[in-house]
Amino acid sequence: MSSSSTEFLTKFETKSNRVKGLSFHPKRPWIVASLHNGVIQLWDYRMGTLLDRFEEHEGPVRGVNFHKNQPLLVSGGDDYKIKVWNYKLRRCLFTLLGHLDYIRTVQFHHDYPWIVSSSDDQTVRLWDWQARNCLSVLTGHNHYVMSVQFHPKDDLIVSASLDQTVRVWDVSGLKKKSVGGSGRDSTEESGTPKIGADLFGSTDTAQVKYLLEGHDRGVNWASFHPSLPLIVSGADDRQVKLWRMNDTKAWEVDTLRGHVNNVSCVMFHPKQELIISNSEDKSIRVWDMSKRAGVQTFRREQDRFWILGVHQEHSLLAAGHDSGMIVFKLERERPAFTVNEGGSANAAAQVLYVKDRYLRMFEPASARDIPLLSIRRAAGPNGAPRTLAYNEAERGLLMCSDAEGGSYELYQIPKDASRASETPDSKRGLGLAAVFVARNRFAVLDKSRQILVKNLSNEVTKKLSPPHPNTDLIFFAGTGMLLCKAEDKITLFDLQQKRPMGEITCANVKYVVWASDMKHFALLSKHAVVLVRRDAQKLEHLATVHETIRVKSGVWEEGSTRAFIYTTLNHVKFCITQGDNGIIRTLDAPVYLCKAAGNKLYCLDREGNTKTLSVDKTEFQFKTALIDRKYDEVLRIIKKSKLCGQAIIGYLQKKGFPEVALQFVKDEKTRFNLAVECGNIEVALQSATALEDKDCWHKLGVEALRQGNHQIVEMAYQKTKDFERLSFLYLLTGNTEKLTKMLRIAEMRGDVMGRFHNALYLGDAQERIKVLREQHQPALAYMAAQAHGLTELAAEIEPMVPEEHRELCKPPAGAKLLFPPTPIFRDNNWPLLRVSKGYFDGPVVTEADGDVGGDELDGDIGGGWGGDDLDLGDGGDKVEGADLGAEDGDEGGGWGGDDLDAELGGGEGAGAGWDIDDLDLGDLGGAAASGGGGGGGGGGASGFFAPPTMGTSATLRWQQNSSVPGELIAAGSFSAAMDLLNRQCGVVNFAPLKPVFLSVYSGAQSLLTGSPGAPLLECAMHRNYENYVWSARGTDGLPAVCITVPALTEMIKAGYKSFTEGKLPEALTKFQYALQAVLAACVDSKQELDELREQMGICREYITAVVLETTRREQYKDDPTRNVELAAYLTHCNLQPLHLLISLRSAMTSAVKLKNFNTAASFARRLLELNPKAEHKEMALKVLKICDQNKSNAQELQYDERNPFVVCTSTFKPIYRGQPMSRCGFCSAPFSPPCKGKLCTICQVAEIGFKGTGLTNSRQQRSKQQVQSDIGDFDD
Repeated sequence: MSSSSTEFLTKFETKSNRVKGLSFHPKRPWIVASLHNGVIQLWDYRMGTLLDRFEEHEGPVRGVNFHKNQPLLVSGGDDYKIKVWNYKLRRCLFTLLGHLDYIRTVQFHHDYPWIVSSSDDQTVRLWDWQARNCLSVLTGHNHYVMSVQFHPKDDLIVSASLDQTVRVWDVSGLKKKSVGGSGRDSTEESGTPKIGADLFGSTDTAQVKYLLEGHDRGVNWASFHPSLPLIVSGADDRQVKLWRMNDTKAWEVDTLRGHVNNVSCVMFHPKQELIISNSEDKSIRVWDMSKRAGVQTFRREQDRFWILGVHQEHSLLAAGHDSGMIVFKLERERPAFTVNEGGSANAAAQVLYVKDRYLRMFEPASARDIPLLSIRRAAGPNGAPRTLAYNEAERGLLMCSDAEGGSYELYQIPKDASRASETPDSKRGLGLAAVFVARNRFAVLDKSRQILVKNLSNEVTKKLSPPHPNTDLIFFAGTGMLLCKAEDKITLFDLQQKRPMGEITCANVKYVVWASDMKHFALLSKHAVVLVRRDAQKLEHLATVHETIRVKSGVWEEGSTRAFIYTTLNHVKFCITQGDNGIIRTLDAPVYLCKAAGNKLYCLDREGNTKTLSVDKTEFQFKTALIDRKYDEVLRIIKKSKLCGQAIIGYLQKKGFPEVALQFVKDEKTRFNLAVECGNIEVALQSATALEDKDCWHKLGVEALRQGNHQIVEMAYQKTKDFERLSFLYLLTGNTEKLTKMLRIAEMRGDVMGRFHNALYLGDAQERIKVLREQHQPALAYMAAQAHGLTELAAEIEPMVPEEHRELCKPPAGAKLLFPPTPIFRDNNWPLLRVSKGYFDGPVVTEADGDVGGDELDGDIGGGWGGDDLDLGDGGDKVEGADLGAEDGDEGGGWGGDDLDAELGGGEGAGAGWDIDDLDLGDLGGAAASGGGGGGGGGGASGFFAPPTMGTSATLRWQQNSSVPGELIAAGSFSAAMDLLNRQCGVVNFAPLKPVFLSVYSGAQSLLTGSPGAPLLECAMHRNYENYVWSARGTDGLPAVCITVPALTEMIKAGYKSFTEGKLPEALTKFQYALQAVLAACVDSKQELDELREQMGICREYITAVVLETTRREQYKDDPTRNVELAAYLTHCNLQPLHLLISLRSAMTSAVKLKNFNTAASFARRLLELNPKAEHKEMALKVLKICDQNKSNAQELQYDERNPFVVCTSTFKPIYRGQPMSRCGFCSAPFSPPCKGKLCTICQVAEIGFKGTGLTNSRQQRSKQQVQSDIGDFDD
């Protein structure tokens, strides 16, 4: 059988110097490679990363090997040295010396502390790496020993030499001597070196058991079979020989011929009856041991192969060649399977899969696993089934494989499972893929890329063309529907209507997994998972997860369309439709998910064995419940699970759920910050009381003031000793009694400004005059007395004021008394909207905790109002006799009568004039806890009301729900918009966009007036206000963006006018502003989007025209040839007829002056085609007449009107069709290739040559739009 040339199933590839040695790590996904330049590289082939380098050898390193259990590797090189390395310590432990020439191979023994090595000194040496000495020298070869290897089980060694022989050595005697005995060489025990034993071998420890002769030239490699008594060898005679041995002899079994140059290495496949060999003929060949024939050939064009490596546990191979190495497989290991969910309500789910030439059925619910039928495997390396499709109604099975370039088989599954051993007849056909599309129909994508619809008799009933001619794979998408893959696109195709219904971009899709509702599906590629929702007429992208290692399989969570569970090589992960993802558990070996049920995952491993994995789904169940607003489920998970940690708290804060994060936290500082963020005043108060931190009280005061809970504000200001704010609070709340107390306290503290401000707040003119007199300001005191009509006091002060100042101190005419306004509302907290307490408005309370009533909160807050809340002694000179700590336990108020009287020096009777009821502390607890109900609402449990949790602001919702730059700008998220514009169309210069950003942002906000004296209210403007309904976390509001299609139309009209009038700088400014404004425009329909793209093209063309004309006038006015060239280029800009006529007249005149009559004639003819005015027509006819008389061009121009071109606006030279060019990432202006990476001279904002995802101006815009319809005509 002739071998077929196929492609590698490449898993990993490196580029380096020539690789001479390879070894797989037995457990980790590592491979070590020794290079011809003396470097040893340690790679992680799963992640594709270089882990380490070892560089102590001098010259090529030809052999390398991992130890089976220890963190060791051994290497041998052309420096005659064997080095043992510890890869954890990343250094060489020791060096073994003894060989007298190049060392070819080295290997650890799987059980004993031995190393075997072969060398060009014609010897094989055995070493004890623990004792670090040479155990034995095996002599007998009379040429270079090219390879040596331990037997995997027996005490044998096989060596291959250029003396054309293969020798098998028996080392059982050495085992008894070194391992069974002392483990040290007899030369050390006696102290006398045995020179003969060292040079010529110790015959009592290792003997030649077999001498295999048969090769005609030197033998390069020999290997043992892992389990059978077989040896394979490869030599310079280009042959691979298979040998068998028994207890007494060994003989040649067969010779495999096919290589056309020296065979450099040959090995047995660890899991299949195959032989793999590589050669200097730049090929790797795979041989069938039973048929003794080649079955596969892998070739490289430039590189010779030198070494092979096989992984003993996995079906992985590695090959080293002249420019690196490659890790590959011979065929896929993914078992073919499909899941039948069961058509009826009572039917259990079934997994149909192929194992050992049988189709088997596994029921996860009952764990029943039975064979259904025997199948035939197609001959050849790609005969294994790749995919299965099951038709439950007709019990039909479609089995696809890669045999013959793609084929399928249609089986009828017997109802009687006892007939499973029989191989039923199947209907075969060729095709790249086959899936069922109806009860009795299936679709096949044939090799000509046509879709054939066939019946169950394998007869064609319909032939269709796929939506894309390069479609290479089809997937099931429901009855009468297909998903067609073409390059990086997935198209939903309706077989009945013969037209595409929707399209989404996703590169290299391999598998499609549908949810139970058949509306959601997941696309699995090599390194990505894409979640998609199918609507009636479109495919909507939901989320994408990128992985650095390969994605293997996936299933949807049972009964859910929110969560998708998938596996990589070493993890089970989840992804939810909002884009969040995480790890569920790790894996020891790759598995392929079939079904998710409860906390169990049912899957298959690579051998086709069914497995059940137990998983903890708490994290993604919590996240999906949070997204679905199922707060009862969220609370249940919080109470019963161990879900905690900074990661989940950070997630909740990021997603806007600090009230939920509050339920996880025990740390008081974190609880306080979360409570303030979500507006939970009562929890924040508890935490602040526990912390007693000044910053916390300040933050609490700010939040309480925002909510209108001025009693908590008062407490916070007392705790922080913020007297100025406290006084102003009393002014706002109309509490004149406490303002009077603040005045006395300021006087006691010696705070002059505090006294004056409090007197001003109280309207106490006499106190203000008193302060001014004490501070030696008689003029100001006299003015105040005069202004307030205090004539007696003014007369008393007048002598102190100089005469020249008295006239100035008289009050102006019409002066009025300065007195604070009377407060409208004095009682308790300011009124708020009364709402019922939500799930997360307060602490989680179980029934055992009882009611959170006013009494319980009274105690907490009352303690906070204790005697030393207002430690006034620190603020100024301590007043003698002041007793700041109230000893009387009954008077806990910080503003209580005895405390304050002591501070003021006392009077007749404790508390006279400062009654303890002034602050009415008894009501504070309930009022504070309730967050201030309206009026004088009580704080009892039955009437408990809390202020509403602040909803998400409109601007924040716009930021969270949009990927349109204009909407992000309207929301004020400039940095996010800038990042998005950079990724979409390569915008790098944002300075010109500042006025655009500011106008869009200011246009999306408005201010409303409230009641007199109240601040202005900010209001977000929506463009869909007619259909918009406000909700606390609503997402249906679209920001009003002032840059619309009509607005841009007006800008362009203004530019037209300036262009017509010849005001080119003004026209340039207007067109560039209009073009830059497109970056922030928002539209809501396909028609508007098309108009927007058309306006972009208009602006680009006119800017190009203005730049050309300006350059012609300013830079080339003294160069008539270049002047005419630019005038000619201008006539090819896509302008309005009037403006084109102007450019043609200018070009015609310039060409006539240059005496380029042929060129002028062409301009004249084009001008006449525009049907100009009579005078212009007459001029054109005269020019045409003159040109016909002088048919010549005086100067040669870089201008060919017959060859389509565009103009580079950097070099001002034409770029003709077929020539390479680069375009601006935003406006698509053309430039010559050297301009790539520079700033575009047309739009002034984007990078030339940038390949972005395309500007998004609409939420309905799903794919990159073509900015200019003619881009494809000129792009390279």
